[in-house]
Amino acid sequence: MRAALSLLLLLLASTHAMHRGKAYIRDKVCQEFNALGKEEFRTLNIIANSRKYSNATFEEIEHLVQEIVSLAATCCAAGADPSCYDAGSSALSAKSCSGASPFPFHPGTAGCCGQEGLEQKLCLAALRHPPQQLPRYLQPSNEELCQAFKKDPKDFADRFLYEYASSYGQAPLPVLLGSTRSFLSMVSTCCISPVPTACFLKEKLARKTLSLLTLLSNRACSRFAAYGKDKVTFSYLTSLAQKVPAASFEDLSPLAENAAEVFSQCCDSVAEDCMQRKLSEHTAKACSALSARDKRVADCCKGKNLMENYFCISALPPAPAPKLPEVPKSMDKQLCGEEGARHAKRYLFELARRHPSLPEAALSTLYDAASKAREECCSAKDPSSCLQAKRLQTGEKLPPFLEKANQLCGQYTQLTFLDFKKRLQESLAQAVPKASAEQLGQLVEQQADFASTCCPHNSPPLYCSSKVSSELGELCAGGSCLL
Repeated sequence: MRAALSLLLLLLASTHAMHRGKAYIRDKVCQEFNALGKEEFRTLNIIANSRKYSNATFEEIEHLVQEIVSLAATCCAAGADPSCYDAGSSALSAKSCSGASPFPFHPGTAGCCGQEGLEQKLCLAALRHPPQQLPRYLQPSNEELCQAFKKDPKDFADRFLYEYASSYGQAPLPVLLGSTRSFLSMVSTCCISPVPTACFLKEKLARKTLSLLTLLSNRACSRFAAYGKDKVTFSYLTSLAQKVPAASFEDLSPLAENAAEVFSQCCDSVAEDCMQRKLSEHTAKACSALSARDKRVADCCKGKNLMENYFCISALPPAPAPKLPEVPKSMDKQLCGEEGARHAKRYLFELARRHPSLPEAALSTLYDAASKAREECCSAKDPSSCLQAKRLQTGEKLPPFLEKANQLCGQYTQLTFLDFKKRLQESLAQAVPKASAEQLGQLVEQQADFASTCCPHNSPPLYCSSKVSSELGELCAGGSCLL
C-alpha cells in the first residue's frame, strides 16, 4: 500500500498538484523521495514512465528517469534553494521541447511546446502513449535470465521493469509493483542458488497466483479502458453466455454487472488488495450462481483458492451450442422503450448462446451497431419504419458471416494449430479454387493470424475490432445490423 500510494503521489505531483503551487509540488516530491530513498524512487519512476510511454525505447525511458531522479536528488537535499525544483522542472520542459530531445517521442509534444509556463508543464505531463494491445514481454529461459542477471544485475532489473511495465501497464499499480518485485526477488535468489532449477520451480509455483492476476487484470483493465463500464458489462455477459449457455439472461446479467463494477473500482485503485479481494468476492458469487448450471464451472469452484477458481472459469473454452429455437427479433416498442438498451443486450446475449465460438470482436461490432441504430431510430418520427429499413440493409448477409466466424473460431479452439491450418487450407482451396499457391498461402496465414489473436476471449479489443470491422462493418453500415 505504501509503495503504491507513493507512486500515485509522484504522478499527481507532476500534473494536477501544479494547480496548488510550486512549494506544494516540491514538498510532495521531496517527501516521497526522502521516504523512499533514491533507488526505490528510481524504480517506481521506471515503472510509472514505462507504463505512461509504453511505445518508448529503453534508452528514452532511461534518459527521462535519470533526469527526474537527478532533479529530486539535487533539489530535495538539505539546504537546497527553494526555487531549485521549479527551475529544474522548467529546464526539463525546455529539454522536452528541443529538437534533439532524448525523451520519449509523443506526437502531442509540439502542441504542448507552443504553450508557456505552467500550462506547458501541465500539457507535457498529461501526454501518454496508448497501451500496448499485444504485450511484447516474453520471459527468457532460466539460464538466459541468470546469464543476464550475473552480467549486470542493475541493468537486468532496469530492462525487466521497463519491458514488463510497458507490456502490462494496464494492470493496477499495486498488482504490477507486487509482480515485478516478486519476479526480481526470484531471479536474485535462484541465480545464486546451488540448485537453480529446483529453486525456480518452487518460486514460480509460489508466485503463480500473482503472475496470473497480473496477466488477467491487465487484460480486463485494457478492455475497461477501451470499452467503458457499459460495454465491459456486455462483453462479460456474452463471454459467460458462451461458456455457460444453460444459464439464463437473468442468471448472468447480475454477474456481468458485478464484474464490471470490480474493474471500475480496482483498475485505477492504489489499494494494495483491491483487485484480488474484489475478484475473490465476485468468484464466490459466480460459483454460487453457476455451479448447478454447468459441471465445468462446478469443477473450477471446488478449489479452496478463490483466485485460482476465477482463473479456471476464465480459461474455460466455449461450450457446445445448445439446441435452442431461433432468436426472436426485438419488438420496436421494446427497443425504443425505457428498457430498450436491456432488450438489445438480451437479443445479443441470445445470439452469443447460439454462436458460442463467435469472437468477442464480432459481438462488440454488433453491439456498437445496435446502439447506433437505436440512437438514430428511436428519435425519428417513425421509429418502426427506421428500424425496418436498417434491417433490410443487412438482409441475408449477416447470418452467413456469423456462421463463418463462429466456425473459424470453433475449429481454432478444438484443433491443434497445425491441424487448424491444414483444415483452413482445405476449406479455402475449395472456396477460392482459382487462387494460386502463393495467394492461398497468404489467405491461410491471414486467417490463422486473425484466429490466433482474436478468437480467444481475452483478445486485444481495439486491434480485433478493427480486423472484424473491415468485413462486418460493410454489413453494418449506418447501424443496420441486428435490430
